[in-house]
Amino acid sequence: MKSFAFRKEQGISIRKLDIIFVVIAVLSSAVLFVAMNRTTSLHNKSTKLTREVIEAQKSADTLMEASDYLTEEMRKFVVTGERRYLNNYFEEAINRRRRENSLETLKKINPNSVAYNNLENAMDLSEELMKTEYYAAKLAILAYGYNMDSFPEAIRNLEIRKQDLNMSSTEQMEMAEDMLFNEEYSDRKSHISDNISKCLAELNEELDTQQIELDNKLKKQVFLEHLLTVVLIAILLGVVFLTAYLIIIPLSKAVDRIRDEQDVPLRGAYEVRFLAKTYNLMYNTNLASKEKLNYEATHDKLTGLYNRRGYDFLLKNLDMETSTLMIIDLDRFKSINDHFGHDVGDKVLIKAADVIFNSFRNQDYVCRIGGDEFAVIMVHSSSALKELIKRKVEMMNEAMCESGNGIPEASFSVGVAFGENGQSVDEIFKAADNALYESKKTGRRSVNFAE
Repeated sequence: MKSFAFRKEQGISIRKLDIIFVVIAVLSSAVLFVAMNRTTSLHNKSTKLTREVIEAQKSADTLMEASDYLTEEMRKFVVTGERRYLNNYFEEAINRRRRENSLETLKKINPNSVAYNNLENAMDLSEELMKTEYYAAKLAILAYGYNMDSFPEAIRNLEIRKQDLNMSSTEQMEMAEDMLFNEEYSDRKSHISDNISKCLAELNEELDTQQIELDNKLKKQVFLEHLLTVVLIAILLGVVFLTAYLIIIPLSKAVDRIRDEQDVPLRGAYEVRFLAKTYNLMYNTNLASKEKLNYEATHDKLTGLYNRRGYDFLLKNLDMETSTLMIIDLDRFKSINDHFGHDVGDKVLIKAADVIFNSFRNQDYVCRIGGDEFAVIMVHSSSALKELIKRKVEMMNEAMCESGNGIPEASFSVGVAFGENGQSVDEIFKAADNALYESKKTGRRSVNFAE
């Protein structure tokens, strides 16, 4: 300001100064316009990248979901003999083709990526698994006595080993069930899941890498835009307007964002940005703490399952008329605690939680509602799945009978109630609890269904 006053006293030409200001303002505006276009371009690129990665992640999830759907429908057919499950299977495999469509989507996005290779491997494994499912399906068709000519060509043309054809219907049925529930089948499903997990990990890593690069470029562009804006405002409006832009306006906006419980944008003078960063850090730390508390309030600390509070919330908000409630009790758990101690008892509870959780679908809900009592809410299910549920309970009890790592054998008693009869939540629970009592009464390690 002293230099400016000195030059003014020396007879500085206002006209020349004005021309200089106009030239600087035009140049600054032009550079600012280019920078804004560059920022818009980077933003669009970032949005496109995020959208593509999200679409690719959905494709990977869809492939896994379709693979699980095929497995469940084939298992239902083999266990129940109801043809509609087999029809659902071929509708997915031949018409809907969600697995193939998911793979094609990722191929369009990035056909040469490691993520695509992992998803392609998962698809190959899934198709290989279908051979086992087709063989089990044909055995079940033979066992149930269906007319083979009414099934797709892939089933009709499938050759069955001579020794398998000579088996009785019961033996064919048992073999079909074993093929879909044995350890080899489960391992191959796990390999599919592992490849899809690797695909998702690669997608996230790719997104993080490119997003960091774009973020750095965007930060530079935003900084350049701010700098040019400050210069332009300083030239056009002077110190007063510059002060309002760098301090008063950002503070006013920050107050509004704070009232709306949102992050404060990093704009304005250094001090304002420093305050915004400090507030944002405190706000996000507090938000993370609240989220953690909300999770802990609805989940069991020992097993990670939904706790009683989470279970009550689910019962109030799920459509129980299309769901099945299973009450599961650990047999003689008190004697395990008394004989081996509470540390071993906790290990048994953790193992039980893992066994139950891994025995059901991702969309089902598993809860620990008491010391040694668990609950499972199977959504979109009905009494048609009785045999499948029995099979699941048998597998769960087999897993609990495997001792090791200092964990003793244990077993489950289960009571099941179906919500399809239009009962209230309390009535469904009471029915499942009564069925559990019958399981306990008849010798434990069994499952009973409410009438």
